[in-house]
Amino acid sequence: MTFSFEIDHVQIAIPVGGEDEGRRFFAGLLGLVELPKPADMAVRGGCWFAVADRQIHLGVEADFRAAKKAHVAFNTVELDELRARLESAGYQTHDDSDIDGRKRFFTHDPFGNRFEFMDRTART
Repeated sequence: MTFSFEIDHVQIAIPVGGEDEGRRFFAGLLGLVELPKPADMAVRGGCWFAVADRQIHLGVEADFRAAKKAHVAFNTVELDELRARLESAGYQTHDDSDIDGRKRFFTHDPFGNRFEFMDRTART
């Protein structure tokens, strides 16, 4: 039997008290819209953001360790503009080889979690 799947959300760990810094990065720099958490889950801390029709959840972890290799990859048509914005805010970016003709780079959020940003369209 095979199952039909699609990703609903991805959860990224953040340290206790990191919500405001997470908001500055994900909403302020990346322009994601924060979503309200259900009341029973809001007491746990963290915050949620919309990514197109999916979500990224920032979950508080008492024994926080940044994800240095594992990462979420975002597609965007404004790759160069996003990179300039991140670098202007003090975030280092790192190129990697193109995939299927698509440029991409990596950066880390304020907590050290790794993120990849890819050009949505192929470049020749």
